[in-house]
Amino acid sequence: MASSLTCAGMVWALLSFLCAAASCVGFFMPYWLLGSQLEKSVSFGTFRRCSYPVRDESRQTTIMVEQCGRYASFQAIPSTEWRICTVVMGLGCGLLLLVALTALMGCCVSELISRTVGRVAGGIQFLGGLLIGSGCALYPLGWDSEEVRQTCGNLSNQFELGTCEIGWAYYCTGGGAVAAMLVCTWLACFSGKKQKQYPY
Repeated sequence: MASSLTCAGMVWALLSFLCAAASCVGFFMPYWLLGSQLEKSVSFGTFRRCSYPVRDESRQTTIMVEQCGRYASFQAIPSTEWRICTVVMGLGCGLLLLVALTALMGCCVSELISRTVGRVAGGIQFLGGLLIGSGCALYPLGWDSEEVRQTCGNLSNQFELGTCEIGWAYYCTGGGAVAAMLVCTWLACFSGKKQKQYPY
């Protein structure tokens, strides 16, 4: 199989895939913010949640349903900031995946990735990482929502966690975005081989 990538390009393709995978897995998992409610563990993502209170009419009490899932609708996401975060990060993850899959195809297909295409791909990766990083920066603005306050001891506010803590998925998403912006963007500049000049 012929490759259109240099040795640096092969490393770029692998790192691009790993960064995209880390960002996408972290984005999808609802373990960004960890707390407790009614003595049960509760966690939030941007558009998913684990454990939520439900009113049990037969016993006239509130119980916690220990399941993970998406919010019922886009409007059900607890804050406007988290809705913006979901859209921005979804776009960023999509861009990182697009570049990563193209880079991996460049390992097997000759003349797919030229130096110019590599540099454009690096720019797209930088944009994707920037969008994801922006989403990570916006996320704490939603900590003042009622759902988060109930989980964080009624002490949370924007950029104040209260009794909650940041979970592994937040770090995974942010780390993937930073690596994509810095390392992958730089490596992308050296990824493609010079195109052959064909005399016509």
